[in-house]
Amino acid sequence: MLTVRVSAPAALADQAEAILRDGPSLVTLTRERGASLEPVGDVLVALLERDAVNDIVRSLTELGIPHEGCILIQDPGTWVSARALEVERKSPDADNVVWPEVVEQAYEQSRITGMFLAFMIMATLLAAVAVITNSPILVIGAMVLGPEFMAVIALGLALVRRQPTLLRQAIRTLIVGFAVSIVATMAFVAVARWVGLVSHDDFYSPRPNVAFIYSPNWWSLLVAVIAAAAGVLAITSSRSTGIIGVFISVTTIPASGNVAVAAVFGDWQQVGGSAAQLGINIAGMAVAGWLTLEIRQVMSTRVSRALARRERRRRSPRR
Repeated sequence: MLTVRVSAPAALADQAEAILRDGPSLVTLTRERGASLEPVGDVLVALLERDAVNDIVRSLTELGIPHEGCILIQDPGTWVSARALEVERKSPDADNVVWPEVVEQAYEQSRITGMFLAFMIMATLLAAVAVITNSPILVIGAMVLGPEFMAVIALGLALVRRQPTLLRQAIRTLIVGFAVSIVATMAFVAVARWVGLVSHDDFYSPRPNVAFIYSPNWWSLLVAVIAAAAGVLAITSSRSTGIIGVFISVTTIPASGNVAVAAVFGDWQQVGGSAAQLGINIAGMAVAGWLTLEIRQVMSTRVSRALARRERRRRSPRR
């Protein structure tokens, strides 16, 4: 279930009510006349099964609500309603993707902000310490801390939903994020080497627990594909189970951390291997995310058609 809250100008409020009232999977509808101060108009609150939200939001958007008012989609939390339970039971897909929600999340989490760059730098610094100390625990910590996953998924989402602005934003964010974090980490490692925290012998000593970071293979691509598909399913459904497991499955941040460390020590073979690992993971995630989103879009279209058929049957006169 999702709550759709609409702040509608007075001139559009009646049409907005008709869209919400006539839409499939409606559970409850409340209208507060004159409750909206900006824009001046009404507030309508509808509880809907999530399978109907895409079509409702599209109709409200075509009406012009986003230009003069606002559409807010919220998780209502716990609900107790026999009617809601019946609507959910008849739903073609209770985990249908809500595209406005996913697109908004992608825009928000793939922007270059001070916080994004701070997390990128801290994650890459942690990865650098991990590869120097041969610590798999720190590698996992760096993976979880890294904020780049949504920006990678945004690449495929932008293609599926035809959002060129999102595509440009995601590409810029990934390039700037990795470049800044690698340069900052190189500076950190150079200082650490200068003061004696890390030596040539430390770097070239056997590090079996982190060797996979600069040794890409077909398993690297397979893991990236599976992780991206699982991440997209978690993001586009009402279930977030396993998303942390996705974050610790892909070797992007650890690879960029080793690029920085190996560059300081002049080991260009490891730089190349780590860069290849980074590229394989990003490419695999982007392609797998795009394919998964394409499948989700096909399924979402089928849900819309099923709802339309159900609505036509409901409105047709019974013989």
